[in-house]
Amino acid sequence: MTDKNSRYPHLFSPLDLGFTRLKNRALMGSMHTGLEEAENGFERMAAFFAERARGGVGMIITGGIAPNEEGGTGAKLSTAEEAAKHRIITDAVHAADPQVRICLQILHSGPLVAKDICVAPSPVKSRIGRYTPNELTEDGIEKQIADFANCALMARQAGYDGVEIIGSAGYLISTFLVRKTNLRDDRWGGSWENRMRFAVEVVRRVRAAVGPEFILVFRISAMDMLEEGLSWEEVVSLALAIEAEGVNIISTHFCWHEAPVPTIATMVPRAAFTQVTGKLRKLLKVPMITSNRINMPDVAEQVLARGDADIVSMARPMLADPELVLKAAQGREDEINTCIACNQACLDHTFSGRKQVSCLVNPRACNETLLQYLPTRSPKRIAVIGAGPAGLAYSTVAAQRGHRVTLFDSASEIGGQFNLAKRVPGKEEFHETLRYFGRMIELHGIELRLNTPVDAPMLSAMNFDEVIVATGIVPRKPDLEGINHPKAVGYIDVILGRKPVGRSVAIMGAGGIGFDVAELITHAGPSAALDIPTFAAEWGIDFENHPRGGVTGVTRKVAAADRTVYLMQRKTDPVGKTLGRTTGWTHRATLLARGVQMLNGVEYLKIDDDGLHTLVQGKPRLFQVDTVIVCAGQLSLNVLHADLQQAGLNSQLVGGAFEATELDAKRAIDQACRQAAQV
Repeated sequence: MTDKNSRYPHLFSPLDLGFTRLKNRALMGSMHTGLEEAENGFERMAAFFAERARGGVGMIITGGIAPNEEGGTGAKLSTAEEAAKHRIITDAVHAADPQVRICLQILHSGPLVAKDICVAPSPVKSRIGRYTPNELTEDGIEKQIADFANCALMARQAGYDGVEIIGSAGYLISTFLVRKTNLRDDRWGGSWENRMRFAVEVVRRVRAAVGPEFILVFRISAMDMLEEGLSWEEVVSLALAIEAEGVNIISTHFCWHEAPVPTIATMVPRAAFTQVTGKLRKLLKVPMITSNRINMPDVAEQVLARGDADIVSMARPMLADPELVLKAAQGREDEINTCIACNQACLDHTFSGRKQVSCLVNPRACNETLLQYLPTRSPKRIAVIGAGPAGLAYSTVAAQRGHRVTLFDSASEIGGQFNLAKRVPGKEEFHETLRYFGRMIELHGIELRLNTPVDAPMLSAMNFDEVIVATGIVPRKPDLEGINHPKAVGYIDVILGRKPVGRSVAIMGAGGIGFDVAELITHAGPSAALDIPTFAAEWGIDFENHPRGGVTGVTRKVAAADRTVYLMQRKTDPVGKTLGRTTGWTHRATLLARGVQMLNGVEYLKIDDDGLHTLVQGKPRLFQVDTVIVCAGQLSLNVLHADLQQAGLNSQLVGGAFEATELDAKRAIDQACRQAAQV
């Protein structure tokens, strides 16, 4: 065991707020869970937050809670009866660790509320909003301010240690601040002093309502990533004004939800935006929180050591591993289940209207009362065939529960399809998941047999109680004239570099794999995910000059691909429609900037020396390409299961071997964990 204070002296130093103290600088930032309205939702939230409190964080901020009906589509907090429901959460957190502070986030979504009663300073519809908001009257503005103060008072009554007011991201407060959404000419609009009046008055009124000994955090948009956003001078003056009104902590945010710049996806470098927080921190007296893509303790320590912040917010990383901070304190960093910023089970669910949030690499997240890995009373000998994501997840959970697990794979390394993903620029975080599973194999005593093909007679002779077939998928080979032509290559051969790729390329299939292949073959230079200056240049962010919104006047610098690439699909839907809600647009934007041509409604006819013959929207078209990369879906590889069943052995299918309609690690890992929890 290492000394946490010598390994991470900044991360594990306490922070004195005067009337209270944070035991360390690790914050679990706000994450919408979708549990507020679920059956037994408050009990489930209590278990969720308590597990993170036991996991070592110093402070927790809940998911956003609206201060009134017009402020949100989910839970609100405005009455004593509603406050009483929250008491189970605060009591659970304080019982788990009395030193942990928990704050309720007050989130008024303004024009982003999916109800026709939504409000804003002006009737300006958001690009991602459902309705044009109702313009607030003077009395309406007074009501909103009073409701913020009342919500904070109810939070104190519910046992929270403080509140965070979110003043960014395109929600209500931020729409008062920005000219494009505040067209008023009264005392709430026009000049900057008038536009920031609402934010300042909310802080003043909240502080008056809750008194001095209650944590008050304000989340400011330090860089909107939006043309016509706040100037640096406006950011600074707002921060100074709310500091003067009694906030204890200022938290920095780096986007509006409609901003055309990725800030949370896996292609964003770790700690890419903390330098902005550091610049603002030099001008303030109160402690500051920074966030975004800080997913390991060494990254958090570096951010704090540079002086970029006083507190580091890690939201999604706490979904992935509730014990992240505890493991860092105990020198067990190699056991951390790292957030890979895929967003597939968390933010994609939130912004797609799906109620339940979880985590691709940790399906227990938000399911702590429903998915429990309890010690088994009847240990079994279990064979797991296939060390891809599903096989690794099943093996880990089953062994953790006390079963004796032998994991077989014919390959020379664990990982399955993740070994392809980790080679794609922007997906380097997948290395972390494989590191984690490798450590779990060691920690839980799983017998790993690589380079070991198996069959039914072999497994039958070994007398296993259960055989889990996680053999994954094989690429589908379409029935197409010329599919065996030398121009036609499979995506696995391309990703692994086993086949050359020509200067002109047609990619058959525009699902997730097709996009990954297009990214790989059009990429040049360093991966933007590993280099902040490259990332900033590619997305037009100007950290040095900080123009209005952080992006105005800066042209994206994306190198055109050195080959001609056509990305095509049979479906007539827009290309990329099936990609993740929060990340798909970034992939499309990047490939389009590189000159990739995307086509839908393509019927493939044949491949020959001339290239790929097709019908596009019903019209004949020949693509005179050097290479045709086949990304035409997958088929389950489950022959072994049938052989085992025929031999009378007890076997189950998981992952791609069970269903291969779309390669879906989220579904595969979730299914594997749930089955292993029951064996």
